Amino acid sequence: MPLICSLALSLAISAVAVPKVGDKAPEFSAKDQTGKTWDLHNIEGKKIVLLYFYPKDDTPGCTKEACGLRDRMSDLEKDNVQVLGVSFDNADSHQKFISKFNLNFPLLVDTKGKIADTYGARMPKRPTMARRVSFLIDKDGKIAHITDNPSADVHLKEMKEAVAQLSK
Repeated sequence: MPLICSLALSLAISAVAVPKVGDKAPEFSAKDQTGKTWDLHNIEGKKIVLLYFYPKDDTPGCTKEACGLRDRMSDLEKDNVQVLGVSFDNADSHQKFISKFNLNFPLLVDTKGKIADTYGARMPKRPTMARRVSFLIDKDGKIAHITDNPSADVHLKEMKEAVAQLSK
């Protein structure tokens, strides 16, 4: 890619505003690993949504975060939380990741980064990857909590606390 195009892409990516706590969550529609379509507006009013972006299937930090969510799924379901993972990986990669680690929630296919761009989650220096950022969206469709940190442990801890607060 010519340098000028690469620079323009980097500037465009860094100019995307990340939604803030209290904002209406940006709408999205995407297919998961099985081809099922997930639309935020179809979940709104019914469930709390934990929308989490991660860099790559089957990598150490991403596996730690996914398995941590998997292991908490019964508590999350009791709190009426729908977990949706998002990365630039394709459906086949997601299916292998889910199968290898017995993940019990959908992974959305965002190979072009459309959802990542909507949420300002694309990595500036690695434009074909999302950075680790999680959005907890309340039943009214508003962002209740954001964790924007490269540590899977921080995400798991903060989201557990945020779900507990929201479920009160």
